Amino acid sequence: MTPDTHSLWFFENVDLYEMLCPHKLEDHKDDHKYYHYNKGQFIYFEKEPADQIYMIAKGRVKIGSYSQQGKEITKTILSKGEVFGEMALTGEEYREDFAQAMTEDTTVCPMNIDLMQQLMLNNKSLSLKIFRLIGFRFKKLERRLESLVFKDARTRVIDFIRELAVERGQKVGFETMVKNQLTHQDIANLTGTSRQTVTTILNDLRDQNLINFDRRKILIRDMDKLY
Repeated sequence: MTPDTHSLWFFENVDLYEMLCPHKLEDHKDDHKYYHYNKGQFIYFEKEPADQIYMIAKGRVKIGSYSQQGKEITKTILSKGEVFGEMALTGEEYREDFAQAMTEDTTVCPMNIDLMQQLMLNNKSLSLKIFRLIGFRFKKLERRLESLVFKDARTRVIDFIRELAVERGQKVGFETMVKNQLTHQDIANLTGTSRQTVTTILNDLRDQNLINFDRRKILIRDMDKLY
């Protein structure tokens, strides 16, 4: 995919929250409630019935699963405006992953799958956005799997930074600024590395003047040189 296409996927994902939150639907806003979670609380577990889709109104949510050996696998980390639990729309009857709040007072907006399907039936634009969202996430998981199998730790971390920049970055001349809420441990979980390895790689990239970073943002000096 081209960078422009990546950006389109992401912003369509954010638009879904504006379109879907039942608080914004005239027939449902009066009897609808937000769900609130403390940091570390699970929104749903593996094997639970998949009967709702969720939109994040505040905070961050981790989507993951467990290997047969009991090791936690982080699939993605989502933030305000993003949607999760969408696999229920593909016929998933029981959750194949878990969703966990990563911040205090994480607030999500649930929607019953039957209502969601009815809205999609009556709105072709919404249906297209949902199917694109599902397709995009499948492609991201495929790229991550290929990266874990064929690429070394440094390349995986750099690819992850580039992906963040393409999806969420703001271009300023040759530089790209990405607002970052992820810790080094989060990045390690998403790239199949360790926190120490991520810290070492980021420091090395900064020493080469390819990036600069702090707890709130990552600044990429020149995307064409970040390899």
